[in-house]
Amino acid sequence: MHALIFAVEEINASPEILPNFTLGFQIFDTCITLRRAAQGTLSLLSGGEGITPNYHCHKRASLAGVVGDSGSTRSILMAHILGLYRYPQISYFSTSPILSERDLFPSFFRTIPSDEFQMRGLAQMVAHFCWSWVGILANDDDYGQFGLQVAKRELINGGACLAFTENILTGKPNRNAPHLAKVINNSTALVVVVITSNSDFFIVAEELLKQNVSGKIWVGSEAWSTSASLSVERFQALLVGTIGFAIHSGPFPKFTEYLNGLHPSKYPYDPYMMEFWETVFSCKWIQRENVNDTTYKLCTGNERLENFLIQEDHRSSLNIYAAVYAFALAIHNLIYCTPRSGPFQHNSCANITMFHPWHLLHYVKNVNFKAKDGSHIFFDAKGNPPAIYDIVNWQVNSKGTLEPVTVGSYNLNAPDGNILNIVSAKIIWFSNNTQVPVSKCNPSCRSGFRKVIVPGKPPCCYECARCPQGQISNQTDAVECDSCSWDTWPNLQQDRCLPRTTEFLSYEEPLGYILATISMFASLIPLTILGVFIKYKRTPIVQANNYYLSCLLLISLFFCFISSLSFIGYPQPAKCLLRQVAFGMVFSLCISCVLAKTITVVIAFSATKPGSRLRKWTGVKLSYCVIVFCILNQSCVCINWMILCPPFPEFDTDTQPGIIIINCNEGSPTAFWCMLGYLGLLASISFIVAFLARRLPDSFNEAKFITFSMLAFLSVWVSFIPAYLSARGMYTVAMEVFAILSSSWAVVICIFVPKCFIILFRPNMNSRTHLSIKTTHNI
Repeated sequence: MHALIFAVEEINASPEILPNFTLGFQIFDTCITLRRAAQGTLSLLSGGEGITPNYHCHKRASLAGVVGDSGSTRSILMAHILGLYRYPQISYFSTSPILSERDLFPSFFRTIPSDEFQMRGLAQMVAHFCWSWVGILANDDDYGQFGLQVAKRELINGGACLAFTENILTGKPNRNAPHLAKVINNSTALVVVVITSNSDFFIVAEELLKQNVSGKIWVGSEAWSTSASLSVERFQALLVGTIGFAIHSGPFPKFTEYLNGLHPSKYPYDPYMMEFWETVFSCKWIQRENVNDTTYKLCTGNERLENFLIQEDHRSSLNIYAAVYAFALAIHNLIYCTPRSGPFQHNSCANITMFHPWHLLHYVKNVNFKAKDGSHIFFDAKGNPPAIYDIVNWQVNSKGTLEPVTVGSYNLNAPDGNILNIVSAKIIWFSNNTQVPVSKCNPSCRSGFRKVIVPGKPPCCYECARCPQGQISNQTDAVECDSCSWDTWPNLQQDRCLPRTTEFLSYEEPLGYILATISMFASLIPLTILGVFIKYKRTPIVQANNYYLSCLLLISLFFCFISSLSFIGYPQPAKCLLRQVAFGMVFSLCISCVLAKTITVVIAFSATKPGSRLRKWTGVKLSYCVIVFCILNQSCVCINWMILCPPFPEFDTDTQPGIIIINCNEGSPTAFWCMLGYLGLLASISFIVAFLARRLPDSFNEAKFITFSMLAFLSVWVSFIPAYLSARGMYTVAMEVFAILSSSWAVVICIFVPKCFIILFRPNMNSRTHLSIKTTHNI
């Protein structure tokens, strides 16, 4: 009230605003009721004495507009009435978003931002402190319910979840406080957003103390976040650490001086002044109380207001002050309108002696000035001022009482674009803690895990699940895990990607150099046997077994052992292209030589029978023809393979987690198995022919040894097939190398070792006589 009086007196004393004009005022107390608000509004419109709707019955100065009310519900009622006549109304404390609807309230303005801005800011502040599990208390009136809806929407959009939403029932004397205290105490939410007035929250706070509710962070709306009645010592343990939005405050020194000069003696007939004095100094005037009541001390009139008001921030007073100045400047602009350049019909101006409410409404819409505290005042299209709030934190001051300390601001028009500005170092939470408390439905998911939504629960009440194989999360509460690149793999904690290890059958691997050593050693055996055969080529046992064909077979076996080395080492493109072809061709040569020897043995024996027609096939030409024919078939398979779908190096990242298997992709599995199957076909034919000729005389008989060699050969490669298909990585290659070595050893041991044993250790058996005797005996 005195802020309005101070502003009017200051304007009337100013030579710059409304010179030669005097502003007056009339004050009505709504007593926080809709009935009195409607009564006062209609009384103003009717002339101030009695209520006569649609008539102004008393010849007094024109009504310019209305400042008020403080409550949103009462302002809505007043705005409905005043809007009918287009009387401008400027509220200093009504924050309901519905008042921004211009089609319902065309003449309503306010010097406090809409709750829509405040609730967005509160949601952003909750997100700033990473609080995701929040409860809301709100009045069941327009202020609380509109604030609740906006706050709920903004909190959910900001990623938070609501543990509970409860209404403070303003129609009940206890405000439903026992139920509210029980809900808050049982909830795991540490943060509670409270959208209410200081008088209503006072009753709830009393019940919270009774039920020993503590350890909560209260996020307050501007209606109570600077309340003097709540920041008393009794509520210190409950409300210390509270953080909330407050009406923007600025310097207002002249008003402080004005208040300090107030005294009941200057206003002997003002009951408000007497009540104010009693409230400030906790005393009673003798004429207002029973003299025999010793409960209160008596007011003397010698008390000093300077000691009490020196620290007041006058937040709401500044809003009232701005509202009065907005009206004054609008009237000033109306009076000093330039003729024939006015804003009304035919560029006319309004006459101050008989202007209509909508004339002044036009000028109120367009006011734009700087208030004494430095704030910029104007109204947007919805009647709202620039949205700026202070952020306050309730701390214990040096006197041991609670005090709201400004720790930041929320300014939608901040020049640097930093809308929410909070100095975290200034904030002190409950238990004198400077660390931001955590309010979550469950503990955070650490790195290497991701959040999994639980059906039937809020999104914030999630479970933590390990990232899938091959994926990582390097932050807490990750929604999704990120896949590593193809050449990297997660570490054990799955919080970062490491380079994958490469795997191939290298010479540095124990398995690799063991196989390479065996291959090198084994390749010397055929050469050694070849040397023995060359040295003893004139002996009967060497001559009897087709010397040249045996030499060719030994050379092919040498290359068979050597070909296994092409499978060891890094898979180069040329190596991948040729290794299977080389293996296929040398083994074709080897098996075709065995087949040729088998056929030669059978024909040689059969040709000794009288009248045999096979005598003409006993030369070496048949053997070479068999060899060439067999090799040509294999060559056709390999050439087509190389042309149509050649092998190539491949990086396999799927077979073994965390390992890049570098191998040779065969290009065409069909061609590979055809090549291998052809070798099996040759070996099978050799085995069958040798098996049928196993009972031939020993002097001519290699069939027995060929039978065993081909049986061993086929056994190795039949066993190779399932082993090859089931092995992974370098063991696939090792299986093929082992099969090559084993099958080559089978041929060497079964065919050549018995002959070398006779040549080297039983020379007496290496004679024509011995062979002739054995032949006769067998016949």
